[in-house]
Amino acid sequence: MKATFCTRREFCALFLFLTVFVLISVLHHMDILEFQPKFNSTIIMQRVSTHPNEIRSFCTFQPLSSEDALEERLILDSTAWPETPLLPAPISLEQTSDPAHSTFTILPGRKGGEWHVGDQLQVMIQTSDFQGRPKKSGGDFLLASLHNRKLEAGVAGQVVDHLNGSYSAVFSLLWEGDAQVEVMLVHPSEGISVLNRLTREQPDRVYFKSLFHSGSLSESTICNVCLRPTKQPLCNYTDLRTGEPWFCYKPKNMSCDARISHHMGGYTNNLNTKEKDLFKSGVNMKVSIQASGPSNVTVLPKQEGQLKEKSSTVTSAPSGYYYQGVWRALGGTTFHEFSVSAISQCLKGKVVHMYGDSTIRQWFEFFDATLPGLKKFDLHSARQFGPHMSLDYANNILVTYRCHGPPIRFAVPTRELRYVANELDDLEGGNNIVVVLGIWSHLGSFPMEIYIRRLQSIRRAVVRLLDRAPGTLVVIRTANSKALTLYETITNSDWYSLQRDKVLRAMFKGLNVHLIDAWEMTLAHHLPHNLHPPPPIIRNMINHLLSYICPQNGG
Repeated sequence: MKATFCTRREFCALFLFLTVFVLISVLHHMDILEFQPKFNSTIIMQRVSTHPNEIRSFCTFQPLSSEDALEERLILDSTAWPETPLLPAPISLEQTSDPAHSTFTILPGRKGGEWHVGDQLQVMIQTSDFQGRPKKSGGDFLLASLHNRKLEAGVAGQVVDHLNGSYSAVFSLLWEGDAQVEVMLVHPSEGISVLNRLTREQPDRVYFKSLFHSGSLSESTICNVCLRPTKQPLCNYTDLRTGEPWFCYKPKNMSCDARISHHMGGYTNNLNTKEKDLFKSGVNMKVSIQASGPSNVTVLPKQEGQLKEKSSTVTSAPSGYYYQGVWRALGGTTFHEFSVSAISQCLKGKVVHMYGDSTIRQWFEFFDATLPGLKKFDLHSARQFGPHMSLDYANNILVTYRCHGPPIRFAVPTRELRYVANELDDLEGGNNIVVVLGIWSHLGSFPMEIYIRRLQSIRRAVVRLLDRAPGTLVVIRTANSKALTLYETITNSDWYSLQRDKVLRAMFKGLNVHLIDAWEMTLAHHLPHNLHPPPPIIRNMINHLLSYICPQNGG
């Protein structure tokens, strides 16, 4: 029988209506029609044509619903990096971006050389190669910040890529006195091309192992989200509830059920010598760019009747800034400082569940070390992965921590490998329940599709939790910048973290959750970048968290 399509006019109209309705619903859900996520002191680019990330031939993904697939495509497009020119073979370092030959210039304000609190400071950055020739294309990863060390003040700037080798950095002027501009080249555009290629061609460069044990037999095999096909059979540990994929090569003489532990196996470094030259500390990785003239301005008090200045190149303000060492949140967020006694009072009668990586564990350890009444239960678990539980019996405070599921670089018994979405589904929730999430660092080297699907799974669980217990408070910690070595760059560069930070913000936009902007809180501080931020930054993050839990309190 010859197939026909829409033989009846009304059926065609109905099909067209349903298609348009689904599309509008997804766009409305993401607020994508005005999608401009806020990423301060990052690259904000003009729209460029991009290619979607290729699905790697040996990475298998479960099919997404049409709504999730559309969201994935929109997020990948909206977070795309400017295209960089093809690298010559072999790579010539002389033609790549050199921070020593690049400069920045403070542009005159609207009042000439005078700036007031509430104004915006604009800086022009020109990148050049190692021969001093101006670059003609964009794609460099730059960070910019404004500081006053004496006042312990700082704010992150926003960087705009003009796609021609020049960039603008825009800063909100938020305190009186001196303001020192700092611009840093994290990676040249040529390095970004290499990082992109690594993810495309070697998504399994960070690999893991599991130990299998049965009687007198023991064997370790390689495991990962994506395993290259061999003649060796696979054990499929894909989670039945979330669909999160995980595979191990099957041991020769044991069943897949004999798996008892998980740990990081190592990483492969297939960069050639010339490619390694693109990631040299002190040369072209996290190196400051110098000013061609003055690098600081004096900010005068705000004038009476002064109009708020708006930049023509950036669309969002910073989420906060430091003054006298204290984070001051902007955008209507209430921020308090909490003494030890005020922390106990704030958490009285509360249960705080923390899920994530070691940057979330830092918060658990802060509470455990700070609150005298909080006593840690010995669950006979390792410090790295947990689970951990501390109780203040007198104040009825319970704080827990559990690491997220694989991929994770900790050594973990398989019985403790739990996916966050499943843990959230097992929570009752309620007005006295606080959920803290932080999932980014261990997923940096994998295809972005894996991270998107992980967040989609967690987001669905968050929505279910808030549906059954609307009083539950959900707080999400974003990624942060860190010190970079070649190993850190290949496995979890700040560029990988930035891209995942963008995705996280887009995924949870519009939901009743709160963000702790760790990206800006580390960038705006004068202390060196560190995967695990130092105590002054952690204390401000904890105050921010407590300000969400107890918005009327402090001490």
